[in-house]
Amino acid sequence: MSTIRRVYAEKKKDYAVAAKELYSEIKGYLGISGVTGVRVLIRYDVEGLSDEIYKKAVRTIFSEPPVDNVYEESFDHTGRVFSVEYLPGQFDQRADSAEQCIRLLKEDEETVIHTATTYVVEGN
Repeated sequence: MSTIRRVYAEKKKDYAVAAKELYSEIKGYLGISGVTGVRVLIRYDVEGLSDEIYKKAVRTIFSEPPVDNVYEESFDHTGRVFSVEYLPGQFDQRADSAEQCIRLLKEDEETVIHTATTYVVEGN
């Protein structure tokens, strides 16, 4: 049985457009004034990947080093955390693209990837 590894990719503060927009919507549309910040992370659950290819994939497929912070297995946070993921049978384009990119790195890798969007809402 192979190991499942978890990778989180989060845009650095200057590039976190989705997080800034969500924060603005929570404050503006919903009128929730106690929220002090929002973070948006993309979670990758990766199974069946060799160590060598995994190390390459973290920096080339799962993240863009100039604009992303990468966390393996877990990340530090304050606030409420929840994730949104595809149901079994639904097409996950991000996961499919990541699997195809892994095959470009090494043709014979049998990898299964699942993705989710993780939100951290800080404040009251």
